[in-house]
Amino acid sequence: MNRYMPITGHDCNIPSLLIDTQAPIDVLHDAAAYRIRAVTQLLENFAISDDAPKGTVVLQELSLVCSILLRDGCDLMDVAGRRMQGQLAA
Repeated sequence: MNRYMPITGHDCNIPSLLIDTQAPIDVLHDAAAYRIRAVTQLLENFAISDDAPKGTVVLQELSLVCSILLRDGCDLMDVAGRRMQGQLAA
């Protein structure tokens, strides 16, 4: 595994957002959990709000924000999982 892995949510010829695959596993997990909790809280707030805007554009933007954060969180969890598998195999 390369030291720095570009996040998958930003498709670009020159990646600028990278995950340090050698960061401590607890740091990778914490970064992933932070993003997933942020999405969860945002969606829960929209779900319980009676006066939340429900226009198509707003929902598209909300979906984009949630997908970016969730994809980042999944990438981080993927790296942490591979690191843990490597430790178990060693």
